[in-house]
Amino acid sequence: MSGEVVSTHSIDEKPKVALLNNPKVRGGIVQAALLIFIIWLIYNMVNNAAINLAKAGIASGFDFLNRAAGFGLNFSPFIEYTETSTYGTVYWVGLQNTLILAVLGVFFATIIGFLVGVARLSSNWVIAKIAYWYVEILRNIPLLLQIFIWYKGVLATLPGKRDSIDLGFVGQLNAAGLYAPKPVFAAGASWIFWAFLAGIAITWFIGRWAHKRQMATGQQFPIFLTGLGLILGLPLLAYLLTGMPVSFEYPVAGNFGPRGGMQVIPEFIALWIALSTYTAAFIAEIVRAGILAVNKGQSEASYALGLRPGPALRLVIIPQALRVIIPPLTSQYLNLTKNSSLAVAIAYPDLTAVFAGTALNQTGQAVEILLMTMLTYLALSLITSMFMNWYNAKMALVER
Repeated sequence: MSGEVVSTHSIDEKPKVALLNNPKVRGGIVQAALLIFIIWLIYNMVNNAAINLAKAGIASGFDFLNRAAGFGLNFSPFIEYTETSTYGTVYWVGLQNTLILAVLGVFFATIIGFLVGVARLSSNWVIAKIAYWYVEILRNIPLLLQIFIWYKGVLATLPGKRDSIDLGFVGQLNAAGLYAPKPVFAAGASWIFWAFLAGIAITWFIGRWAHKRQMATGQQFPIFLTGLGLILGLPLLAYLLTGMPVSFEYPVAGNFGPRGGMQVIPEFIALWIALSTYTAAFIAEIVRAGILAVNKGQSEASYALGLRPGPALRLVIIPQALRVIIPPLTSQYLNLTKNSSLAVAIAYPDLTAVFAGTALNQTGQAVEILLMTMLTYLALSLITSMFMNWYNAKMALVER
């Protein structure tokens, strides 16, 4: 017999390693220990805060949310609020006002930003220079100062209530704000809302079908006009079929100012304009950079195929530029939402002003109120990021 040793282990069998020498096990133990340490640290911080508050004679807990606030608010378009409402209602009113400002601000900042960004690259010298100076002026003036300019320098100088400026079907404008037509809903008005949602849903399905059709045959479908017709036409059809259940109460001039209608306070108008125009300056530069990132050969190929500059920009350049535009655009949306907290400077009743301001001063429960406020802003930012990340993934380049 020779001295050859025959191995009894198969080639695929992994060598046995001591448990503590296993990198996966060791990594899991370290992560678990770190997690336990963080939980212990947070527990001690909360416990110490509760003990210190008790020693100082300051109440803790969230029972204050059920107590009457005792102060009024000058703007709450969708939630009924009176001085007898609770601090919990104050929180919801503040959140509502913050959301209204953020959503409208993001919407108009996006539109203005895209228009100015495209105008920055215009071959028309005048348009390009106007867009250039718009960006340079607005993004280099502090936002708080712009809010004061619109509030104190523009809206506060408007005529008084008795001398309101008549804007026709838009309403009447004076130093107390805009008195706009107020919608009055009768029975059956909900069908208009459902028809509007149905129009959006059908447009989405048609858009998916049109995209697949274009990928398969190269033929385009007029999805924009079709969607516009559905989103506007279906509610109009529901409005007519249900006997026109929506009417408008227009403001009329009176001895002491406009009567009737819906008042939009000047604090909201100043913040809305300032946030939209300020953020649009940054979005314009993001859009410009995104368009310039697209290879020039794409434009030349589009023109060679017979596309005019407008359709080439809309169908070829912008879809490719979005992959560059969306990530920094998300940051601007988050900035706009957080910058809305500057509303406290001109007494607009947003979440920071009425809940983390007035309610905190009255109740003295700083820990609970600031924790709720911070978590609310964090949730809004995370939801915005999730949506934009989803949209970015949809626009990402898909290799075939």
